[in-house]
Order: sequence, then structure tokens, then C-alpha cells
Amino acid sequence: MSSVVQNDKNRLPCLAGLAGLSGLLGRPGRPGRGAAVRASLAALAVAALVCGCDRPGTPVAPAPGQQRLQAPPARALDSYATRLKVSAAARTAAARRWGLSQAPLLPPPPPAVKPRIHARPGFEVDHQEEWDLPPVFTTVPTKDKILFLTIDDGAEKDPAFLRMMNDLKVPYTAFLSDYLVKDDYGYFRKAQSLGNTLNNHTLHHPYLPGLSYDEQRHEICDMQDIMLKQFGRRPQLLRPPYGNYNQDTLRAAKSCGIKYAPIWNEEVYVDHWEFREDDKRLRPGDIVLTHFRGRGEWDGTMVDDMRRFLSYATAKGYAVARLEDYL
Repeated sequence: MSSVVQNDKNRLPCLAGLAGLSGLLGRPGRPGRGAAVRASLAALAVAALVCGCDRPGTPVAPAPGQQRLQAPPARALDSYATRLKVSAAARTAAARRWGLSQAPLLPPPPPAVKPRIHARPGFEVDHQEEWDLPPVFTTVPTKDKILFLTIDDGAEKDPAFLRMMNDLKVPYTAFLSDYLVKDDYGYFRKAQSLGNTLNNHTLHHPYLPGLSYDEQRHEICDMQDIMLKQFGRRPQLLRPPYGNYNQDTLRAAKSCGIKYAPIWNEEVYVDHWEFREDDKRLRPGDIVLTHFRGRGEWDGTMVDDMRRFLSYATAKGYAVARLEDYL
């Protein structure tokens, strides 16, 4: 030790600290000593690194058979924090590109235990529970401030909408009617490839309660077959057109493999919102409806529509989650 001090007097305080720690480790044992020993060993390692006692060319060398102390790797937490900063910066930049004053909020992770979904009170049909029919609901039970974006029909096929939602990482659930999407299944396959889900909105978008059971079953089950052929799976979600249904609708839907019949609590247009509830407030778990529409029917584009939706939801402190993650 003395030779080290003579060669590098600047390390004297550091080495004195090492000696003191060594003395601590050499004292007789006492209760609770294991934690102190571990802490002292860690401190010795840090002190050695600070002092540079393991640098090549210094008089202090590791004992035979021992390796030099290595600087600890960067903590995973530091890397995670960096990724968060990069992600936040990218989302903020994307929001600006799409005309938003604030990036959409991030939803919490999906629940490990899915909430139990029941028909909204007053929306049940006869024998609802007895026959285990798909529940019609407008809100998912949750305390988190999240909304579920759903988009109906499929008339408008706006590439800019796909880019916007992918850039902003906002999920949505589409309910498709075949007569509107069959001219370009590829557009919706692209939406699906970006992580969004496609579900059943019947073949021709009829008023289902005006049809017989067999006619309703044709509208729903044949659309299930098309969904399988074009998109690789039969959905478990049906949205009855206009939100209208009867007992035959839900019986037919169940026979076709449908488990849920979500409708909506709010609807957003390119120039305004509409609310089911009289107080016109968003609620945690609300399902929001909009449509695949463009300038042919609206005074704006789907990008304009999403700008209105996201600006309002974010201002109210709501994030957008994926509906299927909660079912």
C-alpha cells in the first residue's frame, strides 16, 4: 500500500477509504452483519473504480486468479427512459404533422383479467341471459380514462387516414359491410396489417328487425364467411346497422359465432360530436362511433374527422385503447 501512496499521492484519500472498509469487513461478526458486509463489498468495488486502482500500469494489481473489476453496465432503466423520450418526441412530431396541438395520450396496458361484459340495462331482449345471447353494450367496465374508437361501413378508403393512425399509434375497430368494401378489400387488409381489427356489419347494411330470422342469419353468417375468406378469420363482434336489433338478430348472430354486439355511446362527425347521455360527458370505457366517410358526404376528410376526435378526447384526458383487448 505504501508504494502506491509514494507513486501517486493524489490517491491517498481514496486508498484510506479502502483501508477503512477493509477494516470494517475484518471486525468480529454481530447480528445483522450480512447486509453490512454486502454493502461494504459493493462500496469497495465502487471505490476501487473511482480511485483507478484497477487501471493498467498502476502498482496495485488483482490477486492471482482474480479478474480486474469492470465498470457496471448502464442500467436497463436508463435505456428505458431514453426510449420513452425518443418515443414521446416521435409522437409529438407526428401530432404536429397531422395538425394536432398535443400528441394522443397513451392507454394503460390491457387488463390481465378481462371485465365481464353485460347488456346495457334496457338494451336486453327476452331470454337474454337464459339463452346466453351476445350482449349489446355502449361502455366497457373500467376505471381507466380510455375510449374505444370504432369505424363503420367502409365507403371511404382514404390512404392518408391509414398513415395518420399508424403514425399516431391510435388503434381502432372497423365494422365492415360487404357491399361497400368489396371494391377494395386490399385497403382493409392494409388496415388489418397495421394492427387494427375488422368485424361484421352485415352484407348490405339493412334494418335487421325488419327481416325474418333466416334473412338476418343470411346477412350475418354470409358476412362471416366473406370475412374469413378476405381477412383470415370470422369475427366475434357484430355491430347491427343503425344500432337496431331484436331477439332474432342476437340469436342469428350467436349461431354465426358472434359473442358481442357493441354499439356506441358517442358519435363523432367531421364538424361535431353527438352524445347518447343527456349530460354530454365522456365516461371511462365509452365506445365512440364514426364512419368511413369523405368529402362526398362530409365537409371534410377522415383526417379532419380524426383530428376532431383526437383533439377532444386528449383535451378531456382520455387515451384510445383497442376494444378487443378488453373483451
